[in-house]
Amino acid sequence: MKRVFILLTVIAFSLPAFAGDAAAGKAKAMTCMACHGAAGISPNDIWPNLAGQKEGYLSKQIKAFRDGGRVDPMMAPMVKSLSDADIDNLAAFYSGL
Repeated sequence: MKRVFILLTVIAFSLPAFAGDAAAGKAKAMTCMACHGAAGISPNDIWPNLAGQKEGYLSKQIKAFRDGGRVDPMMAPMVKSLSDADIDNLAAFYSGL
């Protein structure tokens, strides 16, 4: 029984911390698509591609823009009203592209 408990604990802590809902992220991504492209591939060299980026990386970076840890005059207003759940959902959507 102790081994089962340890195994379940290890599995639980191994799951990604950024388990967003990709469908909800797609619905929220309309604003993002103006600069980062409908498929997450930016039409402009100065804006990064989001498609296929790691979910945790995207979530961390968007939260940093929102919270002031990364300063970008274009991104800050775009993400200031997003909740943690919104950001995790966007990250799930773009990482799955």
